[in-house]
Amino acid sequence: MFKKILVGLDNSATSQLIFEQALELAKLGNATLMLLHVLPPFGEDYPPPVYPEPDSIYSAAHTEALKSYMDQWQAIEESGLDYLRTQTEKATALGIPTEFSQNVGDPGQLICKIAQSWRADLIIIGRRGRSGLSEMLMGSVSNYVLHHAPCSVLTIQGQ
Repeated sequence: MFKKILVGLDNSATSQLIFEQALELAKLGNATLMLLHVLPPFGEDYPPPVYPEPDSIYSAAHTEALKSYMDQWQAIEESGLDYLRTQTEKATALGIPTEFSQNVGDPGQLICKIAQSWRADLIIIGRRGRSGLSEMLMGSVSNYVLHHAPCSVLTIQGQ
């Protein structure tokens, strides 16, 4: 049976279903959960990068743009951490030992890396159902994880 389950969550509607499946499996096997949220630096929900230029007559404008960018990132990070804390509290209330982590980087690579270092027995992630050109252009986290994971992977089909 699975004793250490890594659960990849994001801000999608499928995350709740993924979380519920993880809770069920954890209860059945007396497993520990690791809830993981990865912030991709160039994701569609994140602010576009700001490239400050060398000091010029517009230096105040660059400083404001950079401050605005950092404020947006901080809000996104806090939102993700709040979500993870809430889900951790729900799992803990059910008697399931749970921890969480939020990281910035490539989701597929980070899920596999953390699963290996945490010694997960199972990874549970969502799947949006991209295929063909869409998958080639946008990438597929679930496809990457299926091919590179150090343990078993359960994918939950998104809606």
